[in-house]
Amino acid sequence: MTEVDTAPTVELSMSELREVTGYAVACAEPALAIFERDYPDDRRPREALDAARAFARGAKRTKAIRNAAWAAQRAFQQARDAGRAAAGEAARAALAAAGAAFLHPLAKATQVPHILGSAAHAARAFELDAGDDPRVAAGHLATARELAGPVVVSVLRRYPAAPGGRGRVGELVRELDAALRSRGLSG
Repeated sequence: MTEVDTAPTVELSMSELREVTGYAVACAEPALAIFERDYPDDRRPREALDAARAFARGAKRTKAIRNAAWAAQRAFQQARDAGRAAAGEAARAALAAAGAAFLHPLAKATQVPHILGSAAHAARAFELDAGDDPRVAAGHLATARELAGPVVVSVLRRYPAAPGGRGRVGELVRELDAALRSRGLSG
C-alpha cells in the first residue's frame, strides 16, 4: 500500500471546497496588478484566477482549471527567469488559487498550502515589490486573516499544521496558518 492509500482523510464537501477556492482567489487577486504592470499583455495568471473564481461560484471542476494553473506556472517561470521576482510571485499566487480547487481530503500538512498558498505568494509579491519589506507582507497577511471566513478556518483546522521549509513563502504560510488556527481559541 502507498502512503496515499493509508493516509487518514478529512471530511470535505464541494461547497467547502468552493469556499476555500473563493478565499484563495480573493487573496491572490490584489497581487495580479504587480504581474500585469510588468506583463500587460500576458493574461495567463488572470485566466487562472478567472477559472478558479468560476469554480468557486458553482462551475464544474474541470481540466480547464488545471490547464490555466499550468499556464500561470509558465508565467511565473518566465517572470522569474527575467529577474521579475515580484511579478513571478504574483503569478504563483494565481497558480495557487487555481490549485485550491484541487485540495485533497488527505489529512496531510502538505495540503495546507492549497488553502493558504495564494495568500502567502501574494504577500511575498507585495513584499518584494516594496524592496523586500516584511511589513508589507504582514499587511497582506492581515488582510488574508480578515478574508478567511468560518468555513475556511474550519477546513484548515481539519489538516495538520503547515509543513516546514519552502523558504520565505513557507514562513508566510506558517504565520497565516498559526494565526487562523488560533482565531477564537483564546479568551
